[in-house]
Amino acid sequence: MTATTDTFADAIGGLGDTEWDRLADGRFLSSALWLRVCALDPGSVSGGLHVETPGGGRAAIPVAAVTDEPTPSLRWHDLLAARGLPAPEPGGLLVGQRRGYLAHLLTSEGTDRTEAAGAVLDAVRALRSPLHEESKIARVAMYLTTEDVGALRAAGVRTAPVALTTDAWIEIPPGGYHAWLESLSSHRARRIRSEIRKFERAGYEVEHRTLAESWQDVARLLARSLLRYGRTVEVAPMAESFRKQGELAGSRAEVVLCARPGEPPVGFCLYYRWGDTVYLRGLGLDHDQLASAAEYFNLTYYMAARLPGVRWLHAGTETAEGKALRGATLRPLWLLDLSEDSPLAGYDEEIREHNRALLARLRDSSPAISDALEYELWEPYC
Repeated sequence: MTATTDTFADAIGGLGDTEWDRLADGRFLSSALWLRVCALDPGSVSGGLHVETPGGGRAAIPVAAVTDEPTPSLRWHDLLAARGLPAPEPGGLLVGQRRGYLAHLLTSEGTDRTEAAGAVLDAVRALRSPLHEESKIARVAMYLTTEDVGALRAAGVRTAPVALTTDAWIEIPPGGYHAWLESLSSHRARRIRSEIRKFERAGYEVEHRTLAESWQDVARLLARSLLRYGRTVEVAPMAESFRKQGELAGSRAEVVLCARPGEPPVGFCLYYRWGDTVYLRGLGLDHDQLASAAEYFNLTYYMAARLPGVRWLHAGTETAEGKALRGATLRPLWLLDLSEDSPLAGYDEEIREHNRALLARLRDSSPAISDALEYELWEPYC
């Protein structure tokens, strides 16, 4: 195995964007553009680990050296402790990207995945952090797919994966929006049509812009949304972050805004189109100014489903039932400690018990979620 020595040279380890994207193979959240967006966030050093495999192939994965991760969903110590499981120390090497919550093991065409996983695993364990003096630090992969967990386990990882959450995907059939509605139950299709009519009757003006043109409204509305859920944030730093993202992403970062005629926008959805997939990346609503017209669903799923040529919506984590009711399938995402001396070693049964309990809670929480779960992706580790 030959590993690069410039993993933290930039967000993709010094590799060219075209070469990295060839490995990413259409997975937007692993693309050079998205990883460069992630690297704009302060508080860590983002990088890209890429290696050659014994068989002449290539493999890669995003990494980040983190000290005090501001995003709760990436604090592996807190997440494991809350589940009653042993936890690596906070801080160390995050294997996966810092935004998006869907990490992939990337390989060149024809490369054996277990061989690729083995090469990446060796490189991760040998990697030194630019933010830590010690070599003995946590090396934790987060939001991995079942397929990639299987490859890493086959390559030598001895700890069991911990189920974190669901990842929602909505398939849009070849016929587009109308074919999507036809694919749903009559009850669900009626609900969607009713919510669209309600939104249209509210008289909103809907405008499509780039993030570079609308970052100030995006920051203001996201801050208003977070306030509703008890999180107070400073608007100015958030606005600057969106400004930089918009400048970097250009026309790729698209925003749909809704407003009453002559008034400031009351809602937005930020998304990226990548091939035939729309990745929903942000939503903000000024709830005090809304007309109770299903603004959330109209700005996200219904808007995206009507875009020409779209076959998939990546709706991400959280609010599983709302997504399931609109035809999403729910796939599991996992935490896998790649450290050689993981504190999770020897706790396989406790981890599986946690995974089974989470799956049972999801299954029993609603008929829609129960129908949407892809059980075969959960079963290997439950």
